[in-house]
Amino acid sequence: MSVSVKLPSEIHSVYENLFKQKPEEGTIHLVVNELRRRLVEYKLMDKTFREKYKMDFDEFKQKGIVEESGHSFQVEEDYCDWELAIDGIQTISAELKKLAKYT
Repeated sequence: MSVSVKLPSEIHSVYENLFKQKPEEGTIHLVVNELRRRLVEYKLMDKTFREKYKMDFDEFKQKGIVEESGHSFQVEEDYCDWELAIDGIQTISAELKKLAKYT
C-alpha cells in the first residue's frame, strides 16, 4: 500500500540537490538507515549487558538475577533496558526484512 506525504518545497530541493534522489526513494533510504542505526544501538546495548553479566538475556532471566540482587534498582533497570534491546533487535530485524525489496 502506498502512502502519500506532503513535503515542503525545501525538503524536495534537498532530496533532488543533495541526495540526487526522488523524495520517494530518498524517504525509503532514510527510513532504512534509521532502522539500521537503531539496530546497531540495540545490539550494542545487548553486547554491553552480555559483557557486564557474562551471560545472555535468557540466562539472566532463568537464573533470576533480579531476585538474586534483592531487586536492586540498577539490576531491575538493566533488566528492563536489556529486554527493550532484545525486543528492538527482533522488531527492527523483521521490519528491515520487509523493506529489503525496496533497497
